[in-house]
Amino acid sequence: MDSNNRPLNFALIGAAGYIAPRHMIAIKETENRLVAALDPCDSIGIIDSHFPNAEFFLEPERFDRHLDKLRRLGDLKVDYVSICSPNYLHDAHIRMSLRSDAHAISEKPLVINPWNIEMLEQIEKETGKNIYNILQLRLHPSIIALKKDAEAMPKDNKQDIDLTYITSRGNWYHVSWKGSVEKSGGIATNIGVHFFDMLTWIFGSVKSNIVHLYEKNKASGFLELEHARIRWYLSIDSEDLPVEIKEKGIRTFRTLTMNGKSVEFSDGFTGLHTLVYKDILSGGGFRLADTRQSIETVYEIRNLHPVGKKGDYHPFLNNKNL
Repeated sequence: MDSNNRPLNFALIGAAGYIAPRHMIAIKETENRLVAALDPCDSIGIIDSHFPNAEFFLEPERFDRHLDKLRRLGDLKVDYVSICSPNYLHDAHIRMSLRSDAHAISEKPLVINPWNIEMLEQIEKETGKNIYNILQLRLHPSIIALKKDAEAMPKDNKQDIDLTYITSRGNWYHVSWKGSVEKSGGIATNIGVHFFDMLTWIFGSVKSNIVHLYEKNKASGFLELEHARIRWYLSIDSEDLPVEIKEKGIRTFRTLTMNGKSVEFSDGFTGLHTLVYKDILSGGGFRLADTRQSIETVYEIRNLHPVGKKGDYHPFLNNKNL
């Protein structure tokens, strides 16, 4: 709600996607309303559980026209547009939102290429509307605690971090937009950008970026930050899962260690989108400047030449013939 206790009007782009229900819940839990939704897929029954009266559009042209009509009706205008579309469309949908006199709340990655951020900064100034990015790990209690611990450590000491994230995906992944580097930004961007944001938020800017392995379904490398040395491994290949995880029938493996000690953050994800929305609506939120470092990092990763098993590489690479 706004300062006058009026429910704010939201529109949603990418309403049939995996992450969209979290945005619907966040809009509802902040006591606001979804008035319009857009998706080329009409399998959108989930909306009945949250906002059955929202208008629904299959074509962006008709959706854009509807936003313009609402804008001309005063209190019915859309205040925020939530963007859950494929990665390569975020930039265009953010622009559409600001042209409709609405703030934009975009899923990550905000954009695929770093130079797009500069143009969005200009559009923010021209329209007077804000662009927010969903960086919910920054609000995770365990990550906040880790940041406090890191800040209390001597600044001349660098922490040794190992990040491993394996989230198994089937053949559909490579057929979908997610399997296209041009549309998703590639494996490190699509499943890793929020981890790189988290790590640079905690340990500072990137000083060195080395890629050891980069394939369509897995990537690994080394990042030296101001206050940390990070070996990372990202994969959607179920064959990379540790044996004990496979035997339990679990298809996701996530672990972060600092100086050999495990940092537990597997739980606590429920409700983080609502926290992000509350933060935005109370005058906070993560803006373009907050997202720049992670976008630059993943852009470099997909454009660097992999060096193989040289230097300080992630131990999972010992199982690879490189």
